[in-house]
Amino acid sequence: MSNQTKQWAAIIMMIALFAMIAFVTNLCSPMATIVKNQFGTTELMGQIGNYANFIAYLVMGIPAGMLIAKYGYKKTALMALVVGIVGIALEYLSGLAGSYAVYLLGAFISGLCMCMLNTVVNPLLNVLGGGGKTGNQLIQIGGAFNSAAAVAVYITMGALIGEVTKDTGISDATPALFIAGGIFVVAFIVLLFTKINEPEQAPVETSLITGALKHRHFALGALAIFLYMSVEVGTPTYMISYLQSDAVGVTAGVAALIASVYWFMMFIGRSIGGAIGGKISSRVMVSAVAVAAIVLIALGMFLPESIKMSVPGINWASLELIWVEVPAGVAAFILVGLCTSVMWGGIFNMAVEGLGKYTAAASGIFMTMVFGCAIMVAVQAYLYDIIGLYSYIVPLACAAYILFYALIGSKVKKVEE
Repeated sequence: MSNQTKQWAAIIMMIALFAMIAFVTNLCSPMATIVKNQFGTTELMGQIGNYANFIAYLVMGIPAGMLIAKYGYKKTALMALVVGIVGIALEYLSGLAGSYAVYLLGAFISGLCMCMLNTVVNPLLNVLGGGGKTGNQLIQIGGAFNSAAAVAVYITMGALIGEVTKDTGISDATPALFIAGGIFVVAFIVLLFTKINEPEQAPVETSLITGALKHRHFALGALAIFLYMSVEVGTPTYMISYLQSDAVGVTAGVAALIASVYWFMMFIGRSIGGAIGGKISSRVMVSAVAVAAIVLIALGMFLPESIKMSVPGINWASLELIWVEVPAGVAAFILVGLCTSVMWGGIFNMAVEGLGKYTAAASGIFMTMVFGCAIMVAVQAYLYDIIGLYSYIVPLACAAYILFYALIGSKVKKVEE
């Protein structure tokens, strides 16, 4: 097998893992509807599975980077898959036992797995593409598959939970958990026999962390990814809650189907990003979508509820497109998916540019900052219980910072060998 063929085999495997990450991570938002119902919690407590999943990034981000430096990308990914199988198994058992604590533990352990996989796939795709525009292009293509898997989650969960009743519980999501567990097992077997020519890593040293953070563009990029999670996850999460509110009155199943369109928008955006990423810089791409996100989030917040329009959803059972009349602001929130689509890859590409030997450690720091989702989504949940749609001031402010980073903060001042 030629070196070029081996490289493409590694690229395909990393893209497949990118899709896996989305499937498991995005189980948390629709699961929150079930959790609130089964355990009688508030919006803040219902989303705690999301928090547990992303707090795991705080715990595992830097250690994951160190694992890559010591054992390499492939072995770290294999370890992550084993951890993921354990997490999904616990979430399944929580439904049988009716235990909220076991569910949270399973969500946390699944988050450890997602963090480890993210720490592997992002830098390796960037390295395999040679950094720059081509590295960004590969990450965007991986992101397109990531978004496609997210769409599949919402369609699957919408079909499974339908209209939530007093009898709906975690056990109703068992087929989705089985799918996730099966994906982990298959991925482990395939990855075990996939040859990956890995880049040479620097020795494991804590100085790698401080070395990476000395680069201003990386430090500001790490903060950008901390805040980005609010835009990507907070927007559809509380759109689901709003759709089920008395003001709109959509059932949980239909709300999930509408939310799947948000992730489909991300799929479309990332597909376009993958096609043009080799020609357009990350800075230009992220700047443009940040401006659009600010405008769309503001429209979603402030458009009068009396202005109605029909938005699409997918009836998975009959494979039909459904149209639901909702406040026009919902359509604006759905379109934010087009904006967030290229933000992750673009921010990562800009943040690790020119880091050289610090790249693996930087990736660990970068993934640690994903725990911003737990913080920012929790802040928005708290505000949503008090001021409803005006809680979207949180992702609006985060989008504004991302615009600052793309225009000013991402400029590289020092390049490592």
